[in-house]
Amino acid sequence: MRVLVTGLGDIARKAYLPVLSALPELEVHLATRDKMVLHDVGRMFRVQHVHASIDHALAATTFDAAFVHAATSAHPALVRMLLERRVPTFVDKPLADNFAEVRQLVALAERHATLLRVGFNRRFAPDYAALRDTGANLIVMEKHRHRQPDTPRRVVFDDFIHVVDTLLFLAPSAVLRHTIETHVERGLLKAVTLMLAGDGYTAIGTMHRDSGLDEERLDVIGGGVRQSVLNMAESVRSAGTECRHRRGDWTSVGRQRGFEAMCADFLLAVRDKHPTIAADILSTHEICEAITCHAEAEARDCTTE
Repeated sequence: MRVLVTGLGDIARKAYLPVLSALPELEVHLATRDKMVLHDVGRMFRVQHVHASIDHALAATTFDAAFVHAATSAHPALVRMLLERRVPTFVDKPLADNFAEVRQLVALAERHATLLRVGFNRRFAPDYAALRDTGANLIVMEKHRHRQPDTPRRVVFDDFIHVVDTLLFLAPSAVLRHTIETHVERGLLKAVTLMLAGDGYTAIGTMHRDSGLDEERLDVIGGGVRQSVLNMAESVRSAGTECRHRRGDWTSVGRQRGFEAMCADFLLAVRDKHPTIAADILSTHEICEAITCHAEAEARDCTTE
Protein backbone atom coordinates (compact mmCIF):
# COMPACT_ATOMS: atom_id res chain seq x y z
CA MET A 1 0.00 0.00 0.00
CA ARG A 2 1.44 3.37 -1.07
CA VAL A 3 0.81 6.03 1.57
CA LEU A 4 1.50 9.77 1.41
CA VAL A 5 2.30 11.74 4.58
CA THR A 6 2.21 15.53 4.35
CA GLY A 7 2.92 17.98 7.16
CA LEU A 8 6.05 16.75 8.95
CA GLY A 9 5.93 18.67 12.23
CA ASP A 10 5.97 17.41 15.81
CA ILE A 11 2.75 15.39 15.68
CA ALA A 12 3.84 13.52 12.54
CA ARG A 13 7.30 12.79 13.94
CA LYS A 14 6.21 11.87 17.45
CA ALA A 15 2.95 10.03 16.86
CA TYR A 16 2.43 8.87 13.28
CA LEU A 17 5.70 8.23 11.47
CA PRO A 18 7.05 5.90 14.20
CA VAL A 19 3.95 3.78 13.56
CA LEU A 20 3.71 4.04 9.77
CA SER A 21 7.42 3.60 9.05
CA ALA A 22 7.44 0.36 11.04
CA LEU A 23 4.74 -1.31 8.91
CA PRO A 24 6.45 -3.44 6.23
CA GLU A 25 3.36 -3.51 4.01
CA LEU A 26 3.47 0.26 3.52
CA GLU A 27 5.47 2.25 0.98
CA VAL A 28 5.65 5.60 2.76
CA HIS A 29 6.11 8.84 0.84
CA LEU A 30 6.81 12.21 2.48
CA ALA A 31 5.85 15.63 1.14
CA THR A 32 6.71 19.13 2.38
CA ARG A 33 8.02 22.36 0.89
CA ASP A 34 10.66 22.68 3.62
CA LYS A 35 13.72 21.02 2.06
CA MET A 36 15.64 20.71 5.32
CA VAL A 37 12.69 19.13 7.15
CA LEU A 38 12.11 16.76 4.23
CA HIS A 39 15.75 15.67 4.29
CA ASP A 40 15.94 15.29 8.07
CA VAL A 41 12.64 13.43 8.49
CA GLY A 42 13.40 11.18 5.53
CA ARG A 43 16.72 10.19 7.14
CA MET A 44 15.20 9.87 10.62
CA PHE A 45 12.59 7.33 9.49
CA ARG A 46 14.55 5.84 6.59
CA VAL A 47 11.96 6.92 4.03
CA GLN A 48 13.37 6.93 0.50
CA HIS A 49 10.40 8.47 -1.32
CA VAL A 50 10.35 12.23 -0.69
CA HIS A 51 8.58 15.01 -2.59
CA ALA A 52 9.05 18.78 -2.59
CA SER A 53 5.29 19.33 -2.25
CA ILE A 54 2.01 17.46 -2.22
CA ASP A 55 1.44 18.64 -5.81
CA HIS A 56 4.71 17.03 -6.90
CA ALA A 57 3.83 13.83 -5.07
CA LEU A 58 0.39 13.58 -6.67
CA ALA A 59 1.88 14.30 -10.10
CA ALA A 60 4.59 11.66 -9.66
CA THR A 61 2.49 8.67 -8.61
CA THR A 62 -0.83 7.46 -7.24
CA PHE A 63 -1.59 6.78 -3.60
CA ASP A 64 -3.80 4.31 -1.79
CA ALA A 65 -4.14 6.62 1.24
CA ALA A 66 -2.88 9.89 2.67
CA PHE A 67 -2.20 11.29 6.13
CA VAL A 68 -2.47 15.07 6.61
CA HIS A 69 -0.58 16.53 9.60
CA ALA A 70 -0.21 20.13 8.47
CA ALA A 71 -1.34 23.20 10.40
CA THR A 72 -5.09 23.48 10.93
CA SER A 73 -5.40 26.40 8.51
CA ALA A 74 -4.00 24.20 5.71
CA HIS A 75 -6.33 21.24 6.30
CA PRO A 76 -9.27 22.23 4.05
CA ALA A 77 -7.19 22.88 0.91
CA LEU A 78 -5.07 19.74 1.34
CA VAL A 79 -8.01 17.49 2.16
CA ARG A 80 -10.02 18.88 -0.75
CA MET A 81 -7.11 18.24 -3.14
CA LEU A 82 -6.85 14.63 -2.00
CA LEU A 83 -10.57 13.90 -1.98
CA GLU A 84 -10.98 15.31 -5.49
CA ARG A 85 -8.40 12.74 -6.59
CA ARG A 86 -10.32 10.08 -4.63
CA VAL A 87 -7.45 9.39 -2.24
CA PRO A 88 -8.72 8.03 1.13
CA THR A 89 -7.63 10.66 3.63
CA PHE A 90 -6.83 10.77 7.32
CA VAL A 91 -6.43 14.24 8.82
CA ASP A 92 -5.46 15.40 12.30
CA LYS A 93 -8.20 17.05 14.28
CA PRO A 94 -9.81 19.38 13.51
CA LEU A 95 -10.89 18.79 9.94
CA ALA A 96 -11.30 22.58 9.75
CA ASP A 97 -11.68 25.33 12.32
CA ASN A 98 -15.27 26.12 11.32
CA PHE A 99 -18.32 23.96 10.84
CA ALA A 100 -19.22 25.33 7.42
CA GLU A 101 -15.99 24.01 5.87
CA VAL A 102 -16.27 20.74 7.77
CA ARG A 103 -19.71 20.18 6.29
CA GLN A 104 -18.43 20.96 2.77
CA LEU A 105 -15.51 18.52 3.07
CA VAL A 106 -17.67 15.71 4.43
CA ALA A 107 -20.12 16.28 1.58
CA LEU A 108 -17.22 16.14 -0.89
CA ALA A 109 -16.03 12.82 0.58
CA GLU A 110 -19.52 11.37 0.30
CA ARG A 111 -19.96 12.70 -3.24
CA HIS A 112 -16.73 11.03 -4.36
CA ALA A 113 -17.38 7.90 -2.27
CA THR A 114 -13.94 8.39 -0.70
CA LEU A 115 -13.04 7.59 2.89
CA LEU A 116 -12.38 10.56 5.18
CA ARG A 117 -11.28 10.14 8.79
CA VAL A 118 -10.36 12.65 11.52
CA GLY A 119 -7.69 11.80 14.11
CA PHE A 120 -9.49 11.46 17.42
CA ASN A 121 -6.91 9.22 19.09
CA ARG A 122 -8.68 8.98 22.45
CA ARG A 123 -11.30 6.76 20.85
CA PHE A 124 -8.50 4.22 20.39
CA ALA A 125 -6.52 4.75 23.60
CA PRO A 126 -6.97 1.40 25.42
CA ASP A 127 -7.74 2.89 28.85
CA TYR A 128 -10.40 5.19 27.34
CA ALA A 129 -11.90 2.61 24.99
CA ALA A 130 -12.31 0.19 27.92
CA LEU A 131 -14.68 2.67 29.60
CA ARG A 132 -17.24 2.60 26.80
CA ASP A 133 -20.51 0.75 27.43
CA THR A 134 -19.79 0.21 31.13
CA GLY A 135 -23.25 1.30 32.25
CA ALA A 136 -22.00 4.51 33.84
CA ASN A 137 -24.39 7.44 34.17
CA LEU A 138 -21.86 10.21 34.90
CA ILE A 139 -18.89 10.99 32.67
CA VAL A 140 -16.52 13.80 33.63
CA MET A 141 -13.48 14.82 31.59
CA GLU A 142 -11.03 17.57 32.55
CA LYS A 143 -8.24 18.82 30.28
CA HIS A 144 -6.34 21.83 31.62
CA ARG A 145 -3.45 23.97 30.42
CA HIS A 146 -0.90 26.01 32.37
CA ARG A 147 -1.17 29.71 31.53
CA GLN A 148 -2.37 29.30 27.93
CA PRO A 149 -5.44 31.51 27.37
CA ASP A 150 -5.99 31.94 23.63
CA THR A 151 -8.60 32.99 21.10
CA PRO A 152 -11.83 30.99 21.45
CA ARG A 153 -11.72 29.35 18.03
CA ARG A 154 -8.15 28.14 18.47
CA VAL A 155 -8.75 26.81 21.99
CA VAL A 156 -11.94 24.98 21.08
CA PHE A 157 -11.06 23.52 17.68
CA ASP A 158 -7.40 22.73 18.37
CA ASP A 159 -7.65 21.46 21.94
CA PHE A 160 -11.06 21.27 23.64
CA ILE A 161 -12.28 19.29 20.63
CA HIS A 162 -10.69 16.21 22.25
CA VAL A 163 -12.94 16.66 25.27
CA VAL A 164 -16.04 17.10 23.11
CA ASP A 165 -15.29 14.03 21.01
CA THR A 166 -14.44 11.83 24.00
CA LEU A 167 -17.72 12.71 25.72
CA LEU A 168 -19.65 11.88 22.54
CA PHE A 169 -17.71 8.63 22.15
CA LEU A 170 -18.46 7.52 25.72
CA ALA A 171 -22.07 8.76 25.85
CA PRO A 172 -24.30 5.66 26.18
CA SER A 173 -27.10 7.07 24.02
CA ALA A 174 -28.09 10.09 21.95
CA VAL A 175 -27.44 13.57 23.32
CA LEU A 176 -30.79 15.27 23.96
CA ARG A 177 -29.60 18.48 25.67
CA HIS A 178 -26.42 20.47 26.01
CA THR A 179 -25.29 23.45 28.08
CA ILE A 180 -22.25 25.68 27.43
CA GLU A 181 -20.43 28.00 29.83
CA THR A 182 -17.38 30.05 28.87
CA HIS A 183 -15.13 32.58 30.59
CA VAL A 184 -13.52 35.13 28.27
CA GLU A 185 -11.19 37.94 29.31
CA ARG A 186 -9.81 40.52 26.86
CA GLY A 187 -10.85 38.37 23.94
CA LEU A 188 -9.08 35.26 25.24
CA LEU A 189 -10.85 32.11 26.36
CA LYS A 190 -9.75 31.18 29.88
CA ALA A 191 -12.25 28.45 30.76
CA VAL A 192 -14.98 26.39 29.14
CA THR A 193 -17.48 23.85 30.47
CA LEU A 194 -19.77 21.68 28.36
CA MET A 195 -22.59 19.52 29.71
CA LEU A 196 -24.27 16.89 27.55
CA ALA A 197 -27.31 14.94 28.75
CA GLY A 198 -29.41 12.07 27.46
CA ASP A 199 -31.59 9.28 28.79
CA GLY A 200 -30.16 8.37 32.19
CA TYR A 201 -26.74 10.01 31.88
CA THR A 202 -24.84 13.28 32.13
CA ALA A 203 -21.45 14.01 30.54
CA ILE A 204 -19.41 17.02 31.63
CA GLY A 205 -16.25 18.34 30.01
CA THR A 206 -14.20 21.23 31.31
CA MET A 207 -10.96 23.03 30.47
CA HIS A 208 -9.13 25.82 32.25
CA ARG A 209 -6.45 27.55 30.20
CA ASP A 210 -4.88 29.37 33.16
CA SER A 211 -4.47 26.33 35.37
CA GLY A 212 -1.54 25.40 37.56
CA LEU A 213 -0.61 22.39 35.45
CA ASP A 214 -1.08 20.70 32.08
CA GLU A 215 -3.22 17.69 32.96
CA GLU A 216 -6.00 15.42 31.75
CA ARG A 217 -8.40 13.30 33.77
CA LEU A 218 -11.36 11.15 32.81
CA ASP A 219 -13.87 9.78 35.34
CA VAL A 220 -16.68 7.37 34.50
CA ILE A 221 -19.03 6.77 37.42
CA GLY A 222 -22.01 4.47 38.00
CA GLY A 223 -23.16 1.25 39.62
CA GLY A 224 -21.08 1.82 42.73
CA VAL A 225 -17.85 2.09 40.73
CA ARG A 226 -15.67 5.01 39.67
CA GLN A 227 -13.15 4.31 36.92
CA SER A 228 -10.58 6.98 36.20
CA VAL A 229 -7.74 7.60 33.76
CA LEU A 230 -5.06 10.12 34.71
CA ASN A 231 -3.02 11.77 31.96
CA MET A 232 -3.70 8.79 29.71
CA ALA A 233 -1.04 6.85 31.63
CA GLU A 234 -2.59 5.63 34.88
CA SER A 235 -5.96 3.98 35.46
CA VAL A 236 -7.75 3.83 38.82
CA ARG A 237 -10.75 1.67 39.74
CA SER A 238 -12.59 2.51 42.95
CA ALA A 239 -15.32 0.23 44.31
CA GLY A 240 -14.99 0.48 48.07
CA THR A 241 -11.24 0.13 47.70
CA GLU A 242 -8.89 1.71 45.18
CA CYS A 243 -6.85 -0.22 42.61
CA ARG A 244 -4.25 1.59 40.49
CA HIS A 245 -2.59 0.46 37.28
CA ARG A 246 0.12 2.36 35.41
CA ARG A 247 1.21 1.94 31.82
CA GLY A 248 3.85 -0.75 31.55
CA ASP A 249 7.44 0.43 31.17
CA TRP A 250 7.66 -1.20 27.73
CA THR A 251 4.31 0.06 26.46
CA SER A 252 4.93 2.65 23.77
CA VAL A 253 3.34 6.08 23.91
CA GLY A 254 1.85 5.43 20.49
CA ARG A 255 0.04 2.38 21.76
CA GLN A 256 -1.05 3.90 25.09
CA ARG A 257 -2.40 7.06 23.46
CA GLY A 258 -4.19 5.19 20.70
CA PHE A 259 -2.14 6.15 17.64
CA GLU A 260 -1.17 2.59 16.71
CA ALA A 261 -4.74 1.33 16.82
CA MET A 262 -6.09 4.42 15.09
CA CYS A 263 -3.67 4.09 12.16
CA ALA A 264 -4.38 0.38 11.88
CA ASP A 265 -8.13 1.01 11.89
CA PHE A 266 -7.86 3.62 9.13
CA LEU A 267 -5.63 1.45 6.94
CA LEU A 268 -8.00 -1.51 7.37
CA ALA A 269 -10.92 0.74 6.39
CA VAL A 270 -9.00 1.78 3.28
CA ARG A 271 -8.35 -1.85 2.31
CA ASP A 272 -11.98 -2.82 2.91
CA LYS A 273 -13.30 0.30 1.15
CA HIS A 274 -15.33 1.54 4.10
CA PRO A 275 -17.42 4.69 3.61
CA THR A 276 -17.01 7.95 5.50
CA ILE A 277 -18.94 7.98 8.79
CA ALA A 278 -20.27 11.51 8.50
CA ALA A 279 -22.04 11.61 11.87
CA ASP A 280 -18.82 11.00 13.82
CA ILE A 281 -17.14 13.96 12.13
CA LEU A 282 -20.06 16.36 11.99
CA SER A 283 -21.39 16.00 15.54
CA THR A 284 -18.07 16.83 17.22
CA HIS A 285 -17.31 19.81 15.00
CA GLU A 286 -20.86 21.13 15.26
CA ILE A 287 -20.66 21.28 19.06
CA CYS A 288 -17.24 22.94 18.79
CA GLU A 289 -18.77 25.62 16.56
CA ALA A 290 -21.54 26.20 19.11
CA ILE A 291 -18.99 26.59 21.93
CA THR A 292 -16.87 28.95 19.85
CA CYS A 293 -19.86 31.12 18.95
CA HIS A 294 -20.86 31.25 22.62
CA ALA A 295 -17.36 32.40 23.63
CA GLU A 296 -17.05 34.90 20.76
CA ALA A 297 -20.42 36.40 21.69
CA GLU A 298 -19.20 36.77 25.27
CA ALA A 299 -16.05 38.48 24.01
CA ARG A 300 -18.11 40.95 21.97
CA ASP A 301 -20.33 41.69 24.95
CA CYS A 302 -17.26 42.38 27.10
CA THR A 303 -15.85 44.90 24.62
CA THR A 304 -19.12 46.84 24.43
CA GLU A 305 -19.59 47.19 28.19
